[in-house]
Amino acid sequence: MRVVAFAEADVPEASARQVAALEAMAWPGSTPGHDPALRPRTMLLVDGSGTVAAALSLLYKPIPLAGRTYRAAGLSSVVALPELRGRGLGGRLVAAARAELAADPAVDLALFSCDRPLAAFYEAAGFEVLPGTVLVGGTPEDPLATDEEGFDKVVQAAFFTDDPGRDRAAFTGVRVPLHPGNTDRLW
Repeated sequence: MRVVAFAEADVPEASARQVAALEAMAWPGSTPGHDPALRPRTMLLVDGSGTVAAALSLLYKPIPLAGRTYRAAGLSSVVALPELRGRGLGGRLVAAARAELAADPAVDLALFSCDRPLAAFYEAAGFEVLPGTVLVGGTPEDPLATDEEGFDKVVQAAFFTDDPGRDRAAFTGVRVPLHPGNTDRLW
């Protein structure tokens, strides 16, 4: 198995079809793809025959908070073949995504939400829960927050700045508005 990455628009057609099928199994009725303004990047874990075992998207946007603008990246649409779950493949891909973001000088932090039962999965790949933090996305007309009734979400992060403690404190326990006008899920 190897990790490959592409701008979302450049994912080979056969791989894009496999990713769309995986996402449809995980989230019936969802629409594949992300808002191009978020500069989506797709990471895939593929076997020697080109079968996609796991996939995720990285999405990028500036987030103004605490008197500065952070260059943030988020994980989205993390999915693995159902028959391969529990073998560490998704964790391998998430860890590769974190390593890629940590090595990117244009990224200050990774920030995303996940279902509470998945927190340990992301923590094993080097992310941490930000207690009390809420992400607010959606659109100005229809905002979507991670603390809405019926959601059981936690916010995860990894900080790649010169002072991660300061930046972690800025993001802990606050409502973080993700740019208005975004029509993609939270990111």
